[in-house]
Amino acid sequence: MNSERKSQILIAAAILIKEKGYDGTSMRDLASTMAMEASSLYNHISSKDQILKLICFDMAEKFDKGLAEVNDIYFNAEEKLRMAVKNHILVLTQNPYRAYVFINEWRKLDAVSLQEFIVLRDQYEKGIATILVNGEEEGLFNEGDKKFAVLTILSSLNWVVEWYKADGEMTAEQIANKLTDFILTGLRK
Repeated sequence: MNSERKSQILIAAAILIKEKGYDGTSMRDLASTMAMEASSLYNHISSKDQILKLICFDMAEKFDKGLAEVNDIYFNAEEKLRMAVKNHILVLTQNPYRAYVFINEWRKLDAVSLQEFIVLRDQYEKGIATILVNGEEEGLFNEGDKKFAVLTILSSLNWVVEWYKADGEMTAEQIANKLTDFILTGLRK
């Protein structure tokens, strides 16, 4: 199987899913977009469910890798949070269509994949919460409801997929810096 062709199919699928929604996108639509017969498409991808799973889990891996990078180095919590936000925003903006699918369509994963995905999501949220706990322990952040803080932070970051444009007024890094400054205003002592 040609991995480059499979990658092209996944990109085209993500674009279609963003335009039509997961439920509104068919394998025939995808085959037509790729200028190939539907039967040829199945040589690369077994189903629409597989497409969703590949996109969601690939994105989850990218987010996890970015957070692991942050937690593998010694910085104070504020620097770690700044780097975690930057890595998160970079993943979103470097993969805008896949990011959209990841954020908006994950609930459509099959039951087994959905449970695996939720475990990964929960681990990522715990990683962000750990940074917040470290910030409290270092005397940098106010004590507060970690779950609420994590969900607020991630909601703010993930909203970027709705409005970000590569040729827009701000670069991904500028967006990450502005978001981090805003988030830190609410966390700092």
